[in-house]
Amino acid sequence: MKVFFKWLGITILALMVVAGASATYEWNAEKPFSFNNFLNRTLIKEALDSPELLTSIGILENLGITGHNAHLNDASEATSLALLKRLKKVRETMLQYKDEDLSEDELTSKEIAMYLLNLLDDMEKYQYHDYPFNQMFGAQSNFPSFMDAQHAISNVESVEHYISRLSESKRFYTQTLEGMRIRAEKNIFPPTFVVERVIDEMTDFIGIPATENVLYTSLEKKIDESESITSQQKAELLAAVAAEIEQTVYPTYQMLIEYFTELKSKTNSDDGLWSMPQGEDVYNLRLRFMTTTDFSADKIHNIGLEEVARIQSEILSILASEGFDVTQGFTAAINELASQKRFYYPDTDEGREQILADYQTILDEIDRGLGDSFSIRPEAGMEVKRIPLFKEKTAPGAYYYPPSIDGSRPGIFYANLYDVKATPKYSMRTLAYHEGIPGHHFQIAIGMELVGLPIFRTLPLFTAYSEGWALYTEYLAWELGFQDDPFDNIGRLQAELFRAVRLVVDTGIHEKRWTREEAITYMLNNTGMAESDVTSEIERYIVLPGQATAYKVGMMKILELREKAKAAIGDKFVLGEFHDVVLKNGAVPLDILDQLVGKWIAEKLANND
Repeated sequence: MKVFFKWLGITILALMVVAGASATYEWNAEKPFSFNNFLNRTLIKEALDSPELLTSIGILENLGITGHNAHLNDASEATSLALLKRLKKVRETMLQYKDEDLSEDELTSKEIAMYLLNLLDDMEKYQYHDYPFNQMFGAQSNFPSFMDAQHAISNVESVEHYISRLSESKRFYTQTLEGMRIRAEKNIFPPTFVVERVIDEMTDFIGIPATENVLYTSLEKKIDESESITSQQKAELLAAVAAEIEQTVYPTYQMLIEYFTELKSKTNSDDGLWSMPQGEDVYNLRLRFMTTTDFSADKIHNIGLEEVARIQSEILSILASEGFDVTQGFTAAINELASQKRFYYPDTDEGREQILADYQTILDEIDRGLGDSFSIRPEAGMEVKRIPLFKEKTAPGAYYYPPSIDGSRPGIFYANLYDVKATPKYSMRTLAYHEGIPGHHFQIAIGMELVGLPIFRTLPLFTAYSEGWALYTEYLAWELGFQDDPFDNIGRLQAELFRAVRLVVDTGIHEKRWTREEAITYMLNNTGMAESDVTSEIERYIVLPGQATAYKVGMMKILELREKAKAAIGDKFVLGEFHDVVLKNGAVPLDILDQLVGKWIAEKLANND
């Protein structure tokens, strides 16, 4: 993304100021001379059609262009169909670039791009097989989250743009309901619990005075931090914001509540994709995209069962060595561990603040101690924050938010502190390594900072690669000695067990027709996680099919490639160089990662001869 921001700013500025013949041709020609220019131009043109993405990028403001900040995206069906049509044209043009005319890096870029574009036909066929409104990342929560996290406030105009966006909420959500009605015509309905969660969230959202809503309180804080807005201006602007919330936002959400209340009567508790028309085909497509493999649901399910048994055996061995009774099996032993108060923070504001402070200490420690296991580090820093209160009840246990391009905001590891019992002390190191250092922060921030690759290769597009890397780094941190406490090692193994269980329950729900309750019971019995976390996770897999299978599949592939390299290179194997290969090529499908590692091995062997 860093290359994206720089390239976008440079390109637009060049076209606006210089407008030379060559630049104009590269921008307007159906087939630019440069293959990388074609790839970058495609992404940039799509970005220019998304005011919300332009706000997130933030580069146009440096050029004095701010009008996009007054608008929300066009969420109409016509716009979605037009995008599919444009991408098909992109695919046609890409095929006009002959392989023999491209460099090795360009060939890799073409292969990755075609991997994505070749999914278009299936994407078009099954574009309505999802739930735009859901408890995890639904349209109902994305809007306030975007306004809170992305809409920057620097002067009066930026607040006026904020108010304009509030005024567009009715148009935006009316457009999103177009797609919901098409889904209903196709007999595609979200499960009952999803509708209930969405209704509850929206009811809570509008059930407070406008001046207490996050859309108001977040803006008020930003205005207070701005030095260019006077007290009188602040009062007038906040009054206008409160009025817009009351007159537009709240009635719009009431419209949505009424729609979903009526929709609920048409839903049921058949939670898996199997219940949809063509559901089996859709799930196979999801597995193929998420894992970037051709693994069947059965194969993934069986890998999960085997890994669950292996990891539980390792955990039981450690528990036995620490004096725990393991004669009653894994569930009893892990629940005994989880019941011990010594592993939890106080259920207070002070206890939660200490959790955040301890997370930061863990991250600072490993950042200092990685040594030569990494030869590349991100320039951006990172910090830990609590997931915002308005969405933490249904949010995942943690997630990572990338740094800003201008360096004003570090990468952020967001921790869910809703239930302190979901944060045992022995699990904290592993979670910090996964979301932060050397997990997602290293991977995503380094990707943003890569120079010389086309823009799209700097983005975390492939879940198996991205999450496989983060899970791999949990194992790596243990190898490097950062989890020498046996209970911390149990935390690591429990996290890996969690990903193995995901293979079982995701395929169980969507292919083997498990109910939500059956999946919750299996995960509770086989992980030792808090019930609140298990429920949230199972409900996540229901609305995001296949995604959870990518973690373990990706980790296993990276470890397989590392062992392959060690065996081939022998004592000349350098861990930092292996990590360079994985990180410095951007996000890739797993089979292409295999090719890249194979090329590196061949080069090492040739140089050693």
